[in-house]
Amino acid sequence: MLIPALLLDVVLSTGAQTGGDGWPCFRGAPDLSGRTDFPLPVSPVLKWSFSSGSGTKSSPVVSDGLIFFGSGNGSLYAVSGDGKLKWKSDAGNSVDAPPLVFNGRLYAGSADGALRCVNKLTGKIDWTYKTENQIAGSANYFVSGKKSGIIFGSYDYYLHCVDPASGRVLWKVETENYVNGTPALNNNNIIFGGCDGIVRFVDALSGKEKDTVQIGVYIAASPALFNGRAFFGDYDGNLYCLDLAGRKIAWKVPAGDGSGSFLASPAAGSNMVVIGNEDKFLYCYAAPSGKLVWKYRTKGRVVGSAVIGPGRVLFGSTDGYIYLLDLSSGKKLWSFNAGTPVSGSPAVTKDGFYFLTDDGRLLAFGQK
Repeated sequence: MLIPALLLDVVLSTGAQTGGDGWPCFRGAPDLSGRTDFPLPVSPVLKWSFSSGSGTKSSPVVSDGLIFFGSGNGSLYAVSGDGKLKWKSDAGNSVDAPPLVFNGRLYAGSADGALRCVNKLTGKIDWTYKTENQIAGSANYFVSGKKSGIIFGSYDYYLHCVDPASGRVLWKVETENYVNGTPALNNNNIIFGGCDGIVRFVDALSGKEKDTVQIGVYIAASPALFNGRAFFGDYDGNLYCLDLAGRKIAWKVPAGDGSGSFLASPAAGSNMVVIGNEDKFLYCYAAPSGKLVWKYRTKGRVVGSAVIGPGRVLFGSTDGYIYLLDLSSGKKLWSFNAGTPVSGSPAVTKDGFYFLTDDGRLLAFGQK
């Protein structure tokens, strides 16, 4: 069964994204927690927009004042902080996930099964690594002493790890179905699920599989790691909290009669877990217990992943709106009509945030 491509990636830190001027990957950190310490603007305004002229399922990432994203036309884009095109590079095929920025390079997978390494300043391709099927999710990375690796899944039933400089394969872990999402990392431990319904624990250095937890349902998105736990949803609409030390389910919120699939990844922070669902709701649960705190209904499916900032939640919906909610109550603080569905997720910086619309427009927001 083909699962829609998810929009997943990570940044260069081990927790919440807190410093610098960028958001070099989608979920804010290798733990994929989707949280930031940067205050989200109280009354955001649209500063500028840039059109790629082609539909996209990607999400933006930001590094050194440049905004990067992939497109359905098979291109990678770099846009300057004032909304001007810096470069455009041929990625061979549709790029559905945001790229990863690491050590001056961009790493982007595409529907032709290739992971491409691109110079982030010029767009020149340094190397290409081929898998046997499409790459739908973003890459993550690990650094341990002098060793590092770029880690990503493929529809060829493998989790791959390659050398960042050369693209040489370091190891592969075989699964029993597609790997659609992005692997999360904590202390060189990799945690990821897949369409085989299994959560796997893998050592980042050796690629050795340490343990598995059977879920039994497609896991289309990625886990968010927070306070020693992993949070993730499945294709049937169940939400899980997995204790990382005991490697067992701490709590589960069963799917209701009207539940849709969880194609979004959770955001976890401030003892809350926030996740969008195909049933058009954004849900907020208490992280320790799984108790529902609030839910907010939109007029479209919520398939992009939210970001938690101090006291606020930011997300988009396929109803064409971008929303800013109060984290404690779920009350709407602000919304923006993008005029077309928003299936992607935001990149947040100290000066504002960025969204991609499904018709390929990059929107830059800042404080009024």
